[in-house]
Amino acid sequence: MEEITSWIEQNFKIGTDVQSNLLASVTVILALLILRLITNYFVRRRTDDAATIYRWRKATEYLALLLGIIALIIIWLPDAGSFATYLGLLSAGLAIALQDPITNFVGWIFILWRHPFSLGDRIQIGESAGDVVDISYFQFSLLEIGAWVDADQSTGRVLRVPNRSVFTATLANFSEGFSYIWNELEVVVTFESDWARAKEILLELSDIHAAQKSVTAKKQISEAARRYLINYENLTPIVYTRVIDIGVRLTIRYLTEPRQRRNTENVLWENVLGAFAAEPMIEFAYPTVRRYIHPEESKPALRPEAIYSHADNGKDEGGASSRQ
Repeated sequence: MEEITSWIEQNFKIGTDVQSNLLASVTVILALLILRLITNYFVRRRTDDAATIYRWRKATEYLALLLGIIALIIIWLPDAGSFATYLGLLSAGLAIALQDPITNFVGWIFILWRHPFSLGDRIQIGESAGDVVDISYFQFSLLEIGAWVDADQSTGRVLRVPNRSVFTATLANFSEGFSYIWNELEVVVTFESDWARAKEILLELSDIHAAQKSVTAKKQISEAARRYLINYENLTPIVYTRVIDIGVRLTIRYLTEPRQRRNTENVLWENVLGAFAAEPMIEFAYPTVRRYIHPEESKPALRPEAIYSHADNGKDEGGASSRQ
């Protein structure tokens, strides 16, 4: 062994102390990698759950990195005084040259510490929205939703978002605390339709789909109220009425899971179409151009003949005529 050390020192100009440190460093790194591989191997043998395997893989990666850094510091900088001096000189340069990576790394620590979101959560940060599929040292990954796809469904793209975004962009978490969202479905019927009957049908259909969700949501609100000021009093579906230019708009407002928004709309629309088809006095409205003949189509009491007749009767009683 001494002969090998002497040969390396003579040919590569590497001292014995440096050679010992290099050998110890390589040994530590290999040992940590082997332990990590063995741990992950046994985890995969015991479970097929992808989320569990992922969490173990990430946990062993973080632990191996932390232990490796500590071991290398002990090996290469055994003197605490020289370590502090070296760290002070190094940090000044790194703060300028590696500002973005350092901020991203601090963002990673913040994500692990404060948990603004977790793996599997559906979030929107800035203009990016999706399901969190990976959290690493400098960026996290989202399986994108929205964009050109309607109703918050997946586009199939993976977005890489810098960790520093948690400090600079507005973050919305669909899965934290109260794991339901309010969704609205607009149905427009003609002015001539029986809009009251239409509203009654929409309430019945929405109640069928949201009954169980209302019960579950109340329990979640009770739990979330311990951390957030969430105080919903009415969790049952409601239908709002509004007159617009082409008819009467009836808006269903109901609770749904974020990932079930499109499915619930699909089921509700199919039920609404079937129910309205069986109602002879209900008709969907759509943008049209029509001619309105006031003497024929207005309410009988508001037609010109009725108005003039009423005026004539009033004048006759007073002894005067309203028309020449």
